[in-house]
Amino acid sequence: MARLTIMGLGPGEAALLAPMARQALESARVVAGYGTYLDLLEPELLAGKEIIESGMMREMQRVQAAIDATRAGKDTVLVSSGDPGVYGMAGLAWELAEECGALTDIDLSVVPGIPALCAAAALLGAPLMHDFASVSLSDLLTPWEVIERRVELAAQADFVLAIYNPRSKRRDWQLPRALDLIRRHRGPQTPVGHVRNGYRQDQLVDVIALDGMDGAYIERVDMLSLLIVGNNATRFVSAPGGRRMLTPRGYMDKYGKKC
Repeated sequence: MARLTIMGLGPGEAALLAPMARQALESARVVAGYGTYLDLLEPELLAGKEIIESGMMREMQRVQAAIDATRAGKDTVLVSSGDPGVYGMAGLAWELAEECGALTDIDLSVVPGIPALCAAAALLGAPLMHDFASVSLSDLLTPWEVIERRVELAAQADFVLAIYNPRSKRRDWQLPRALDLIRRHRGPQTPVGHVRNGYRQDQLVDVIALDGMDGAYIERVDMLSLLIVGNNATRFVSAPGGRRMLTPRGYMDKYGKKC
C-alpha cells in the first residue's frame, strides 16, 4: 500500500520542522497543501514532486485529492500548519478516508509538529505552565453558541486560554464578545500575549494587560494571530527582550526560594 502522511509544519521556521516530517517530504512523490503553507517549505523539499495546491476553504477537495493520489500508488504527504492534529488536517483526513473506504487501501499516518500555541508560549515566556484550554473563535464549522459557552466555562474555571483564529475581516465581533466573557472572571491587569506570525517573517510578540485590549488594539489582531490570556495567577515578567508572561506552576509555594 502507498503511504499518506499528514505532517505538521510547526510554526513555519525551517529549523523547527520535525525530522520525521522532513523525511516524509523527502520520500514522497506527491505533496498536497494550502499554498501559503507550501510556500513556507524549503524549495528543495518540493523539487521534482507532484504538487497538489489549493486555496483557503478548499480543504475537502485537497484532502480528497491526496487520498486519490495515494490510492493510485503514490506516496503522498498532506501538509498542515502547526500540529496536524490540533485544528489541522489529520481529523479530516481520517474522516474522509473512513467515509471513502480508503483505510484498507492506503497506509495512513500522522507526523506531529509544534502546535501554534506552543510556539507562541515559547515566545511569550512561560504562560502555559498550569492547566490551560484552547478555543478557536472561528464559527465556520462550530456554532457560535457552542464557542461562547466554552469560552465562558474555561474562563470561569480559571484556565489559561489560548485563542486560535481570533479575528478576520468578516468575523470582527467575536473577539470583543469573547473578551467580555473573559473579563467576568479575570482582573483588568491579567496578562494577555499576542503573537502574530510566530517564527516567521514580520513576527510580532506583545504582552499587554487585559484592559488594554480595546477597540484600537483589537484592530491589530487577525487570522495570523494567536492570543494567550493568563489565569488569575499569571503575571508579567520584565526581561531584556521585553515584557513576558509567567504562569507559576507552584514550585515556589511548595519549596521556597533557593537563591
